Formats: sequence, C-alpha cells, structure tokens
Amino acid sequence: MSLRPGIDFPGVGAGLVILRDDGRVLLCRRLKAPEAGYWNIVGGKVDKMEPSADAARREAEEETGLSIGKVEFLCTTEQILPEDAQHWISMIYVTRDFSGEPRLTEPDKLSDLGWFDPADPLLPLSVFSIRAFEHLSKI
Repeated sequence: MSLRPGIDFPGVGAGLVILRDDGRVLLCRRLKAPEAGYWNIVGGKVDKMEPSADAARREAEEETGLSIGKVEFLCTTEQILPEDAQHWISMIYVTRDFSGEPRLTEPDKLSDLGWFDPADPLLPLSVFSIRAFEHLSKI
C-alpha cells in the first residue's frame, strides 16, 4: 500500500496568489477534498525534489493556462482539516507577473474560476486562502 501525502502523513503543498493590477486575485472552486466546494487560490502538492516556488508556478500554469513569471514568497501556512482527515503544510507565493487569460484547464478538479477582491471573496473560502489573504493585506 502506498502512503498518501496529507492523509497518511502531513503533505507539503504550494500555492500562488495571482494578483491583477486592480488588486483582484484569481480564485478557483475545488471539486475534490480537501475543502471540496470551497474557493481557493491555485496550488497543489510539491513533488519530490521540486522547489516549492517551482511547484506553485507549475500548479498555477496547469490549473489556469496562464504563463507565470517571477513569484515571491508570501507566507507558510498549516491546514489541519479534521472534516477531510487531511493535514498540509504549504508555502504560499504571490505574483503579478503573468500573461494570458485564465481558463478552466482541469475540469475534473475545478468547477469555476474568476477574479475577486480579496477583501470580499466568494464564500466558502478555503483555510489556505484565508491565511494567504491575511498575509497579503500586510504587504
């Protein structure tokens, strides 16, 4: 039996806050646990031997079809989600350096995406995103 990150042991994740010039952020609605049905910044699991900044960029490009340039470290978060029996430690990055128009490229994982004001996002909002927005308001 193979062990699953986040379920059988704490997983390592990476997320990316994609900011437009008007201050809005890109959010996507998750279809799968953890936090299925919640709005979230883009992100996912860090692969073995992959720097977390690279993972954040890769996940963002896979989930949105955008081309991502420079990313900057924003914060570290820890999500213990008893309702999903999952535990994640995640590095979160932020970027304004992207090109293209976002599109839903992983319809098996995400149902919607759009630009939202981080001070007034759609609910429910994932713990991961709540923590990111707390730190975002400080920069």
